Amino acid sequence: MDSPALTPLRLNGRMVDLQRGSVTDAAGRVVTLRPQAAQVLKLLAAQPGKLVTKDELSQVVWGSIAVTDDSLVQCITEIRKALGDEQHTIVKTVLKRGYLLEATPAERARVVPWRRWAGLAAVVVGLAALASVYFWFWPMAKSGAESPAIAVLPFENISGDEKWARFANGLTDDIITDLARFRDIPVIARTSAEVYRGEAHDVREIGRALNVKYVLEGSLQVDGYRMRVTTQLINTETGTHVWSERYDRPATELLEVQDEITEKIAATLTGWQGQVTEAERAISRRKNRADLNAYDYWLLGIEAKHRMTPESVKEARAYFEKGLKLAPDFMPLVRDMAVTYAVEPDLGSVVDYPALVDAQQKYAERALALDPNDAIANNMMAVACSNRGDEEQAARFQERALQLAPNNADVLMQLAWIWGGWRTERAIEQIERTLKLNPRYPSWWNFPIAQAYFAARRFDKAYAAAKQIGESPNQAAYLAMSAAQLGKKQEAAEAAAKVLRMNPDWTAESMFPYQNFEDEALLPESAAKAGLPVCMTPAQARSYSGIYRLKQCEDERARATASN
Repeated sequence: MDSPALTPLRLNGRMVDLQRGSVTDAAGRVVTLRPQAAQVLKLLAAQPGKLVTKDELSQVVWGSIAVTDDSLVQCITEIRKALGDEQHTIVKTVLKRGYLLEATPAERARVVPWRRWAGLAAVVVGLAALASVYFWFWPMAKSGAESPAIAVLPFENISGDEKWARFANGLTDDIITDLARFRDIPVIARTSAEVYRGEAHDVREIGRALNVKYVLEGSLQVDGYRMRVTTQLINTETGTHVWSERYDRPATELLEVQDEITEKIAATLTGWQGQVTEAERAISRRKNRADLNAYDYWLLGIEAKHRMTPESVKEARAYFEKGLKLAPDFMPLVRDMAVTYAVEPDLGSVVDYPALVDAQQKYAERALALDPNDAIANNMMAVACSNRGDEEQAARFQERALQLAPNNADVLMQLAWIWGGWRTERAIEQIERTLKLNPRYPSWWNFPIAQAYFAARRFDKAYAAAKQIGESPNQAAYLAMSAAQLGKKQEAAEAAAKVLRMNPDWTAESMFPYQNFEDEALLPESAAKAGLPVCMTPAQARSYSGIYRLKQCEDERARATASN
């Protein structure tokens, strides 16, 4: 069933976002429904005050999958709990028949019955789409940040066989679903773009009608045993192509191909350095400083952060601070401020570690309060919990991030970074999967790649990645230690000298302010081979704010103190 344009509505004093499947109470607490429960609520909301039978609900939500009545009852229970409907006055049970949503007249006016919607003219579809875009963007516009949106047009089947038309429709739906997981770039609901199916169109007109900056269009062609999917991303303001790609795969691998293509398109277009943000970043660089808004400051800050140097992280923070003055509640600015504090200790610069941990947690908590369903915000809370020694809670936030964004390449690589020194094999599995999603990956990925392979004693891969990281003491240290382990003595010596030029007080013991490797022999052994100092002196240890100490170094300092 095609849903109507899904605008927010209020039920029992709570705001219901049908598009995201979430319910927000008066205190700002957000409950996100499971996909099946969210779909049940959409169906009920599309026909307020009318009975929706159990059969109809089961057919639409579960299709041909055989489920018991208990599955539907669980969904209804979850919806009522989210709405605070303990008395069953909002979602009513019609005994042995089904359910109905009893909305007040004011609430009912916000919902468009889907059967009537199906018969409306295309122009009304366009108006409803504009309304849905308004409600989608209203919080962002209010905050002073201007984020671009993307519409995915129905993929065109040029094969002539109707069965491939169904595949093209499924491909379109899956791409929209995957893109919707990337919360920094809104994607318009499929029904809003459905009116353009099979018609010649001008992307500039679509951009104006749907209020989107980018349009993704594509086609499917099957020739014998091969299928070809072609995609292109177009800027609706200029009509220019931002990105295009072609995927050639065996037609027999239908489902695997669909998953692979949708994952790759989502990973390529979105994220910190996807094609949409890269295109927007290029525009921001050309703007006069007086024209920059909060979104531009976010883009430029991300670009600076990804250079992964002590100086560039501070530059990123300065951009984010300027953006937050314009839009204090623009979540990506808040969240990525937390990211700057999370990555800074790993660069090898001198930091006040306790103050840094406090700042990272403050911004992570605020980001999660603004959007509890953002995967990166959940990752940042995982880091905050780990910094506080609560590994059990950290693991829960990590798994939550993975559930929210299973195909977000940036999130997957962040998790690989978190796991690198401890859950090394899982980190490497994550890295290898992520590189398949986005083989043209941004340079910052080399840091977690180098760390994970170094922890696994796969020094050839660690060495190759370390050569690609931005200039920082720890980057040079990874290069020096990996080169030394590979017998590249001259290169190891040159990189070791660079480490001490950038940070004369650098030691293997102080490389990370927290214990970063399960294999405690790895750092001292590798640093010694590279000719780098292993232990802090007593004076260095006294001024060091990190919490990690090597036992062999503690023993060495104790002996030095006793001999004086």
